[in-house]
Amino acid sequence: MIELLQNGAWLVNGTQVIEDNTEAPARLAEAACPAVPSKEEARKGTIAYGILEAHNTADNMDKLKIRFDKLTSHDITYVGIIQTARASGLEKFPMPYVLTNCHNSLCAVGGTINEDDHMFGLTCAKKYGGIYVPPHQAVIHQFAREMLACGGAMILGSDSHTRYGALGTMAMGEGGPELVKQLLNQTYDINMPGIIGVYLTGSPIPGVGPQDVALAIIGKVFKNGYVNNKVMEFVGPGVASLSADFRIGIDVMTTETTCLSSIWKTDETIREFYEIHGREADYKELAPQPVAYYDGMIMIDLSEIRPMIAMPFHPSNTYTIEEMNANLADVLHDCEEKAKISLDGQVDFTLQDKVHNGRLYVEQGIIAGCAGGGFENLCAAADILKGRSIGPDEFTLSVYPASTPIFMELVKNGAAADLMAAGAIVKTAFCGPCFGAGDTPSNNSLSIRHSTRNFPNREGSKLQNGQIASVALMDARSIAATAANKGYLTPATDLDVEIKGRKYYFDSSIYANRVFDSKGVADPSVEIKFGPNIKDWPAMSPLPEHMILKVVSEIHDPVTTTDELIPSGETSSYRSNPLGLAEFTLSRKDPAYVGRAKEVREAQKAIEAGKCPVEALGELKEVFQAIHSQFEEVDNTNVGIGSTIFAVKPGDGSAREQAASCQKVLGGWANIANEYATKRYRSNLINWGMLPFLIPEGELPFANGDYIFIPDVKKAVASKATEFTAYKAENGTLKEFTLHMGELTDDEREIILKGCLINYNRR
Repeated sequence: MIELLQNGAWLVNGTQVIEDNTEAPARLAEAACPAVPSKEEARKGTIAYGILEAHNTADNMDKLKIRFDKLTSHDITYVGIIQTARASGLEKFPMPYVLTNCHNSLCAVGGTINEDDHMFGLTCAKKYGGIYVPPHQAVIHQFAREMLACGGAMILGSDSHTRYGALGTMAMGEGGPELVKQLLNQTYDINMPGIIGVYLTGSPIPGVGPQDVALAIIGKVFKNGYVNNKVMEFVGPGVASLSADFRIGIDVMTTETTCLSSIWKTDETIREFYEIHGREADYKELAPQPVAYYDGMIMIDLSEIRPMIAMPFHPSNTYTIEEMNANLADVLHDCEEKAKISLDGQVDFTLQDKVHNGRLYVEQGIIAGCAGGGFENLCAAADILKGRSIGPDEFTLSVYPASTPIFMELVKNGAAADLMAAGAIVKTAFCGPCFGAGDTPSNNSLSIRHSTRNFPNREGSKLQNGQIASVALMDARSIAATAANKGYLTPATDLDVEIKGRKYYFDSSIYANRVFDSKGVADPSVEIKFGPNIKDWPAMSPLPEHMILKVVSEIHDPVTTTDELIPSGETSSYRSNPLGLAEFTLSRKDPAYVGRAKEVREAQKAIEAGKCPVEALGELKEVFQAIHSQFEEVDNTNVGIGSTIFAVKPGDGSAREQAASCQKVLGGWANIANEYATKRYRSNLINWGMLPFLIPEGELPFANGDYIFIPDVKKAVASKATEFTAYKAENGTLKEFTLHMGELTDDEREIILKGCLINYNRR
């Protein structure tokens, strides 16, 4: 079904893959390949290389300094981004910046605070020259597909699923500070990423949808890191067999592989997509050069893909539905064993009670958001459910078209009526089911969803309240088939249903009537509307000469998601208030974290006020005694005191900067990890002035509650050190060990030295 080549690979004329091994020269000659370029030259033949080169402002392609064409954010992130940029002197958006409102759309938590954020966004779009998409009009990524993507362009979004590669746009999801840099005419600085080819052949069989292909890929590459922080480039004859919506559905899920970005070859199908949306001039034909070299190759025969399911609690926990049903007891037991790690034994979790008469029964189905809410997905679901009923029992079905134009067309062509007649509830464009702000299942329920993630509690349940529900990811077609069987797990390939395929007509007047578009013209006279929950960032200190860190949380899960670092759901409503949101940090993973971090923060506040930190935190007396046994010069004038967490592999999941900034405002000054799950989480740490330390797997010379002393940390950062001598302070003595640091750019070092990106830009 899917094969990963263990070496790099040559792609000749877009149709022949030659693995880079001892036989490669002969095979290249047999391919009647003209003068074969070197690997270095052939790497330039990829689509990704050409786009990166066109957007690189540096004088070489090894150390990229990227300027993006456009930016996009939603109402969880844009307030903090604009507030940060304003603190650094923002006068005008220097490029198109779209502010969508698809996360806190319901305005259901905290009184006026969500709509206050929306009014902040509208007035900022007017003042600084942006685009404002009102709530319920479109989810962030569907609006970008319909109105923002351009062939050969680059878009940066403050949401991890910023992926428009199927439309010929290289897009990346990053934490808010990276968008701040673009707003301040700075650059996105990365090493030239590896480029992995995804070579498609064949075509999907009836009943298989884009989520099935996506989950098959994720299950194959996530755990081994095959595409981690690399660009996935989709090529091969199989691309032509896929509709634009099908490609988009695969593309958006590439985020779950932990790749950096994605890009696809484009063709007449994509040209037609732009034409339908009234933007044919934005189409650009993209294809690799006659000879292109890739750092790896994923070989996929689309005809071999079968309906898939990703069981709780990760998109990579994949099985074919056929395999699932054939080995139900074993699979469910395996999921329960994995859950013991994810849930830390905080609640009892079982899936065995979902087995009714030998079949898996689920209580809820949802098709929604940037992954599931596309036109073709919902039309296919309507075809499967036409004339059927989901029944009057526990099972419920909700569908969320990804934009109002899609919703309108479903109404016009009758698909919405077919869904509603079957018992489904059709709702407006909203991302809530994807991150826990809508359709939270009942306790102990299992939900099947065509959405992006199924991390623990991401569906909205709260461990701290003794609740647990779970999500399995599936394609819309198999969700509809399951709904047709009233909640019993069923792959769409088991039903004899003709999925007709309906033509899409885009009505641009919907946006023309409701979306505010400044056309890039700023109006400085506009007064920004600030609600009482919108707060400025607190002052943050520069990096001290020496540092004392207290370990205030220790996490040994194989991967720690951003949802666990700062929960989603109703907490999202507080993201315009840095101190208010920080109260939720690690609340579902380590409820004691906030209290511990605050205690340490009081010691740092004492130093900043010129007082003795021991008076604020008495246990520091023994720590200073241990430090003075070797470093007599350390005192209140040259030391900083902060907190840190240890996690094996933190940062999988969302781009949300708050996973780092909440630690920072609570006094955090570092993370220590064996590995960082994503580049974007590590960047978030750096942009908030936090040191992204590393320690080898299996070495842990400290524990939760211990104090770590790092002498001359400021000098080490400034001198580009990659190793830091550290000491555990214990029983009046210091025990030496080594902390490591990956590569930092000059700007990143300066940001850490200044204390955060805001301080850096105030220079």
